[in-house]
Amino acid sequence: MDYIIRSMTLADVQAVCEIESLSFASPWTEASFINELTNNKLAHYYVAEVSGRVVAYLGVWYILDEGHITNIAVKPAYRGNGYGLALVYHLKSVAPESGIAWLTLEVRVSNVPAIALYEKMGFETQGIRKKYYQDNGEDAMIMWCSLVEGAVRE
Repeated sequence: MDYIIRSMTLADVQAVCEIESLSFASPWTEASFINELTNNKLAHYYVAEVSGRVVAYLGVWYILDEGHITNIAVKPAYRGNGYGLALVYHLKSVAPESGIAWLTLEVRVSNVPAIALYEKMGFETQGIRKKYYQDNGEDAMIMWCSLVEGAVRE
């Protein structure tokens, strides 16, 4: 698995949108990603690149001491090779430098592979958001992971 992880740039938006449309029923638009990169001071985005091609990405918003993972996806042909795991590991290593003590995310209750990935990374289920997803009314599992030993969520 020869890859690099780096910050996402505007030049990556088209590739990220392709992954997004292959991965989600209600994909974010190109304009959404451009806005995240240019106007959202809370947003941090990373891509995994193999042989010069973007094969996965992760987005997170840093809010106070929490990092809210907004989206993560791997191009279908590259799934199962650890790129999603590598992106989360990368985030877990860089986020504390910005004062982030916790990571949180929502995941569809039916997305068993993603839930397994997050549990492997130390995330724990802390609740359910009923009818969270607008496309089909599916519930979301709320998961949290501590990045700082002894950190307390209030």
